[in-house]
Amino acid sequence: MAGIITNNAATTRPATTSPAANYRFALVALTSLFFMWGFITCLNDILIPHLKNVFQLNYTQSMLIQFCFFGAYFIISLPAGALVKRISYKWGIVTGLLIAAVGCALFIPAASYRVYALFLGAFFVLATGITLLQVAANPYVTVLGPPDTAASRLTLTQAFNSLGTTLAPMFGAFLILSATTAAVVGATPEQLDAMRLAEAGAVKFPYMLLAIAFLVLAALFAALKLPHVDGAEEIEPITGGGSAWQYRHLVLGAVGIFVYVGAEVSIGSFLVNFMSQPDIAGFSEAEAAHHVSYFWGGAMIGRFVGAVVMRYVDDGKALAFNALVVIALLLLTVFSSGHVAMWSVLAIGLFNSIMFPTIFSLALYGLGKYTSQGSGILCLAIVGGALLPLVQGALADTIGIHLAFLMPVLCYAYIAFYGLKGHRPS
Repeated sequence: MAGIITNNAATTRPATTSPAANYRFALVALTSLFFMWGFITCLNDILIPHLKNVFQLNYTQSMLIQFCFFGAYFIISLPAGALVKRISYKWGIVTGLLIAAVGCALFIPAASYRVYALFLGAFFVLATGITLLQVAANPYVTVLGPPDTAASRLTLTQAFNSLGTTLAPMFGAFLILSATTAAVVGATPEQLDAMRLAEAGAVKFPYMLLAIAFLVLAALFAALKLPHVDGAEEIEPITGGGSAWQYRHLVLGAVGIFVYVGAEVSIGSFLVNFMSQPDIAGFSEAEAAHHVSYFWGGAMIGRFVGAVVMRYVDDGKALAFNALVVIALLLLTVFSSGHVAMWSVLAIGLFNSIMFPTIFSLALYGLGKYTSQGSGILCLAIVGGALLPLVQGALADTIGIHLAFLMPVLCYAYIAFYGLKGHRPS
């Protein structure tokens, strides 16, 4: 991730007399946001097997959770971009935090009534807030400092996102999956219904805590004096054009974001169920959830290392190398079993680490005054996390969860192409 992400930092001028100090302070504050949305997004991977059990869903039905969550990116990204442009990065962040708090609070009535549709609605509202946070915070990080270190800054803040994804499975295993009960042989329908109601209610306390955390963060960001940046709209792009859509490397990068997020979410969503298979590890859901932390912990380590190493390594080549390694690990996962398959799929997290910020930075290179539009297009592409898990869920229901891991191979093949050739501006 050599510093080639959004060029709009080159001539922006913050309204402050000591930008370096204010930048550091703002970046420290922003890391809390990256942590929180990583935490809340990864918690979906714990809720999927939990709600699958509560509502007796098949794999395709359980993937509707990711469909509603990541579908919000497609619906909300462009309106969110227009809102942030109108009210500023800071107040966009505050608004996103408040909406996320409402989404968390909606899990309480959803659990009380034990209605799957209410859970899906809560996921959508929560994701609306997270989308607004992403649209505001990602480009804000890139303009808070020199353009030649923008990608490194984004990778570093993404590392704290991975810290959230590493801790979320432990949190979910302790407070949510620990309430899961095995079906009791000979239990009456009334007894089974009471057990399912108790399992559904396990989400109330953790999501109430998360709602409070989002409210506290909203109050803190409302009170903070963050540096204001302007002037980005006057920067000329690297070549002429009337729209960001005319830049081939951006459009191909949007496809890259689509398949990357789709593949990452698909893999993460199936980890608990995969490791629970008798021919893989035979774990309980709680044990499997603890091991999911290794997947996201690898991504965290990779991003901290990448924040330094990618200053000296060509972005495209590093992206292609990592994608090829992931393809090898997926094939090993599919054509092996036991702990070999388990550890090979968990190792994918380490090589996923740099992919999102690298694709994001390569796609926005040289867009100048079209950078905001380009960021919105890339955020739209996150809808891959809604659609591709449904594909893998349908495959799991038809050919089995093990062979379903062949689907992400195609995604990483495209990412390797983008790293080698597709990212180059025409």
